[in-house]
Amino acid sequence: MIKLQNVEKVYRTSSIETLALNNINLDVKKGEFVSIMGPSGCGKSTLLNIMGLLDEPSKGSIEVGGIKVTNYRDKELARLRNEKLGFIFQSFHLINDLSVIDNVEIPLLYRDSTLKERRELARQALEQVGLSNRMKHFPKQLSGGQKQRVAIARAIVGKPDIILADEPTGNLDSAMGNEILTILQNLNEEGATIVMVTHDDAMAKRTHRLIRLFDGTQVL
Repeated sequence: MIKLQNVEKVYRTSSIETLALNNINLDVKKGEFVSIMGPSGCGKSTLLNIMGLLDEPSKGSIEVGGIKVTNYRDKELARLRNEKLGFIFQSFHLINDLSVIDNVEIPLLYRDSTLKERRELARQALEQVGLSNRMKHFPKQLSGGQKQRVAIARAIVGKPDIILADEPTGNLDSAMGNEILTILQNLNEEGATIVMVTHDDAMAKRTHRLIRLFDGTQVL
């Protein structure tokens, strides 16, 4: 589902050059649940952003869902992201002025769908994460765990093949973190391919495979 070959990422300024990723070769199979671990600043989020087509590598090639995206234009990348990928972030990234169901609908606004279709898909996604009774609430009325459930619903509403999660339990207590990981495991069992960045060994042990980074280099 995701294939990276000889991927390198270099950030340059007028006075300094920083090697964020060095010669990454990675193949994530359909249906896998993979975790990425490593110390702060080792390149985990950079790697996830490149997998999610949010950032371009300085060198190397990327395939997502069997599609090699080298030389893709921004518009083509945006369409591929919307169709193939769902994103979950540590800080939720919900819009406070929108209701829960309106937040969940956002990815569908970029598709050719009616309001009725969007509403039904959003309702189904919220039901899947156990929040069908919070559709008309606003983010400020929710707990941290509930906000992350909304974020997961938003990530899955378009039925993506791949879910990319950046520290999805990082802002939650252990009990709520375990609930969120159980939701991700259920989504994986239903067919989603998941790549998750985490600092938590216990969470990583519940995934199929662990990738470790150190100073931008893959060590496991």
